[in-house]
Amino acid sequence: MEKTRKHLIAIAVFTAISAAIPMTAFAQLQLEIAKAPEKAPKIAIVPFTNDNAIYPIVESDLNRSGRFTSASQNLPATASMNQIQASDWQNAGVPYVVVGQSKAINANTFEIHYQLYDVQKQQYLLNEVLTVPAGRVRQAGHMISDAIYQALTGIPGDFSGRIAYVLRNQANPAQRYTLQIADTDGEQPKTVLSSRDPILSPTWTPDAKKIAYVSFETKRPAIYLQDLSTGQREVLASFRGLNGAPSFSPDGQSMLFTASMHGNPEIYQMNLNTRQVQRMTNDTAIDTEARYAPDGKSFIFTSDRGGSPQIYRYTFADKSVRRLTFRGAFNARGTISADGKRLALVHRPSGSSYKVALQDINTGITNILTPTSLDESPSFSPNGQMVVYATREGNRGLLSIMSTDGRFRMNLPSEQGEVREPAWAPK
Repeated sequence: MEKTRKHLIAIAVFTAISAAIPMTAFAQLQLEIAKAPEKAPKIAIVPFTNDNAIYPIVESDLNRSGRFTSASQNLPATASMNQIQASDWQNAGVPYVVVGQSKAINANTFEIHYQLYDVQKQQYLLNEVLTVPAGRVRQAGHMISDAIYQALTGIPGDFSGRIAYVLRNQANPAQRYTLQIADTDGEQPKTVLSSRDPILSPTWTPDAKKIAYVSFETKRPAIYLQDLSTGQREVLASFRGLNGAPSFSPDGQSMLFTASMHGNPEIYQMNLNTRQVQRMTNDTAIDTEARYAPDGKSFIFTSDRGGSPQIYRYTFADKSVRRLTFRGAFNARGTISADGKRLALVHRPSGSSYKVALQDINTGITNILTPTSLDESPSFSPNGQMVVYATREGNRGLLSIMSTDGRFRMNLPSEQGEVREPAWAPK
């Protein structure tokens, strides 16, 4: 058996407070499974001893990963720490079993011990102990899910991540627009900013400690940067005309954005240390929605310089511009996966249908990912296995998260208003 390891979970507490608006819980996002994989390995999450909170989170996370099917109902045999009968689970066709227990160390701390068992190999793949602050039990559940997912797939899990989004609620004029952050399952929503005026394009800094966004609170678009731990805000770009679509370089030293300070919307780069601004594109067309490549050596952007909105790539070394998309009359809102291999974009194949598509950057092969028809703002999960995007179903504006293989999709509608502009936090 693998030697037990102890970990101290250091989970950031988001208590950002702006000058007027505390970072408090707001409208809950509701998780709805829209499409489950037809075939996936079964995994049983046996109820943890002395726990009613952690194991349901682990079960839900792994069930919505698209890689596993929950086998936690009508369990074929009892199982507990160090007590798993492989033959019982083999007969039931369950290849993986998770058991665990929770123990209070004191009033403020819990010790969570869990094991992942491979039925076929008859060995423990994980045997870990987590020391958890009492107020961070939910985060601990997500971190356990991350570890199990990585142990079984070789890919880091993203269940402990966060998603930023904009909630539009016409019923509340004073808070018509709110910028929020929630767990990837829609739980624990926190409000970063509320405003009567539009909030657009939330973008995380590489360390996930700050968020930039476009606000119209002064009746003209400006880019703000807000620290999530203190709530402190600063204006990054408030030039004449348009200021929008911020994107941070991988090292966090620069920001790309769209501005029309010289008349036509172009891509500019700001040195965040000196605030010096450099114009990157110069064309009579509209250039916008720039996003850095993961290696920082290039960026992609949307331009109609070819007669219709398409995605182009600018390379810093030689200042060359190359068109990336050719299929369809409309391709925009591009974003690159963390491994630099795939492009997620809004694609219009025909008529008025706008879908999220994935394109292999090297081959140019493009495949439509989503079954919905009014999709926007795709954002990769850090491990590249999921894409979150905004869409409409009936009269609902909601978020959807879909696996990049198309096998699994879940919806995250809000209890109040419409959800738009999602951005998955970096790892």
